[in-house]
Amino acid sequence: MTKDECKKVVLDIIAEIAPDEELSDVKPDVALREQLDLDSMDFLDIVMELRKKHGIEVPEGEYGNLVSLDSCAEYLTPKFNALV
Repeated sequence: MTKDECKKVVLDIIAEIAPDEELSDVKPDVALREQLDLDSMDFLDIVMELRKKHGIEVPEGEYGNLVSLDSCAEYLTPKFNALV
């Protein structure tokens, strides 16, 4: 999986969790919570969906790696590729 594909996975999860959010203008290098109306429960839902749908565990101590789309891609791409 490429980093762009990984970003799409994250955006797809956000679209399910927060269907009213406009995701077409999300800047990849800016914190998601600064751009979108996501609270801590929404963030936990993203982590849960990654585990449920994709089998990717994100330990609580590593949540900081999921701040922006770029950091999500950097952190998650190797995890997705390890599943293959």
